[in-house]
Formats: sequence, structure tokens, C-alpha cells
Amino acid sequence: MKSPVAAKRVTLAQVAELAGVSVMTASYTYNRPSRVSDDARSKVLAAAAELGYPGPDPSARSLRRGTTRTLGVVLGEHLTYAFEDPQAASFLAGIADVCADRGYGMTILPITGAADDTERIRAAAVDGFIVWTTSDDDPILAAVRAMRRPAVVHGGPAVDGLALVSIDNRAAARAIGAVAFADARRPAVVSFPLSRARISAITGGPDTAGVLFPVTRERLEGYRQAAEATGFAWHDVVVAVCAHNDAAEAERIAATLLSSAEPPDAIAAMSDEQAAGVVRAVRAARRAVPDDVAVTGWDDAAVAARLGLTTVAQSLREQGATCARAALGQPPDSGAASWSVVRRASTRA
Repeated sequence: MKSPVAAKRVTLAQVAELAGVSVMTASYTYNRPSRVSDDARSKVLAAAAELGYPGPDPSARSLRRGTTRTLGVVLGEHLTYAFEDPQAASFLAGIADVCADRGYGMTILPITGAADDTERIRAAAVDGFIVWTTSDDDPILAAVRAMRRPAVVHGGPAVDGLALVSIDNRAAARAIGAVAFADARRPAVVSFPLSRARISAITGGPDTAGVLFPVTRERLEGYRQAAEATGFAWHDVVVAVCAHNDAAEAERIAATLLSSAEPPDAIAAMSDEQAAGVVRAVRAARRAVPDDVAVTGWDDAAVAARLGLTTVAQSLREQGATCARAALGQPPDSGAASWSVVRRASTRA
């Protein structure tokens, strides 16, 4: 038969009364068991089982401690992106490595551009924030700063009071662009979105001053420098902007480029996922990589090795771990994260 007090939440005081011990002894049974005798602990646990007491409320315990032992990861993408995109998953794994080592949990806070984004930040019961790369005008940045908890931004933008962990995207794009555009006559770029509006477009090299995503802006600047060093005017370089980092979308937009009157013979993509879509489009157009179209990616993901993609290698897992340590109070090194160009068969010798 169910105890009459089991219909509502049982209190620790009720458990202590039934066990015949003080409330402090009952509390120590859960929080400091080494300070309670075996006999007293057995009485408390038996009384808790009889009354249906599940244990102390973890949220109340967090309030008393002043800490939740949880980090919040602010992800400016659909929640499934964290599991479907290989590099996002790698980044989160790096955070998880540090959280597991320090006894912390991790909460993913997806930000979609909705009106309640900032409220989601304010309501987050976390000890610190890690912000996945976002735009200069994203209101969640001010919301994170206002929480006055340790916070770090991955990729950008740089925000006063928040740590920043990133590679030198401009230098890396300049280096990979030099490889992609070597011997090209009609270079092109497949780009990440330019702003939170995430509008797909095909255009001549855009004015990067108006690009609000810092990672996109810096990579476009690097590609621009590589193209100009090879003898091209930036406005003559076709830039195909994708709304998302998605292989299928990159394949569709690359197919449009390849069916034009003057199809590109070199395409630099901002991710290996995009580059994989570009390679599929090239093959569907009955062209060869790299003889007809040179292709480069970014990240050195597993798909890059499988397709023989020339790419920029960086460790998102290491960067995730660095972000987690910064959010836990260990400032990141002043230098940018490491990167390198990995040359494979998708570009011309």
C-alpha cells in the first residue's frame, strides 16, 4: 500500500523522522556518507525506500553549491547538426573529453535565430559557455556576456571579455587557395553563409566588409589574396554561397556552376563536406578531378582522405578541448590553433 505522504514530494525531514535520526544525519547519508555510521545509513535508506524519497533535489543542491558542474555549448545550428556534421561532432567530443576528466556535464543550447534565443541563454543552468562560431551581430553574444560566467567563442567573432579560440582562417585560406587556383583559368569558391539570413547565392567575389560571419569573412579574404596573387581580379572569381555546411546543397550549387557557359576549372570549398558534394557534381557532369576541375576542401575529415582531397588540416577536437578548459578558467594560449595544408590527388601537381 502506498504511503500517504508518497502522493507529494517527500522531504528529507520526513525521512529523518521515520528513521529516528536528525535531519543532519539524513543529509550526511547522501552528501557525506563517510560521516555516518553504517547503522544510521541503513535506517535512513530504508526509510527513504519506504517513503519513496528519491534523494536530494539536484537543482537545490546546485544552488547551495553555487555551481552546476555543467558547461553550456551554444550551437548556432539545428540540434541535429551536432550529431550529423563530422567536425561539429569532433568539436563536441573535445569538450566532452575535458568535461569527463573534470567531472562536468555538457548541455547543448541550439540557437535558431528565434526570439527566445537570448532567454535560452539566461535560463541555462551552467557554469560557463562555449559559443560555436557565429556572426558579429548575433544577440546571444551580449546575452552570454551579461551572464558574467566564464565564456569562450570558437572561430569568432572576437568579443571583449570573452576568450577566443580559432585558427588563422585568412592565412589558411590564402595557402589552400594558392594550391587550388594554380594554373586555373576560371577559379570559384563554394562558401559558407555570409550572414544569419543564410541566403544561397552565386555572385562575383563579394565585398568581405559586409560578411557578418567572421570565419566566412576571413576565409573569403584569404581566397581573395590567393586569387589576386595568381593574377585574377576578385570580382571575376565566382563565389557560390551555401545556406548551410551541407554536401547535398554544395552538390546542387556546384552543378549549377558546372552547367554555365564558362564553368570553373578550380573550386575551393570551405569544408570537406562541401568539397565532397562538389566532387559528386564534377563526376555527374562527366568531368575529371583534377584534370578538368581542381577541388579543395577544409578540415581533413575522413571523407577528405577517402576522396583524395587536398585540404586544410585542423583539429576541431583539440580546439573543443581548449574551449572547455578556457570555460573552466584556464586561459587559452595567445597563439592561434595550428593548421596545415594537406596535398592529395584532387589538385594539379
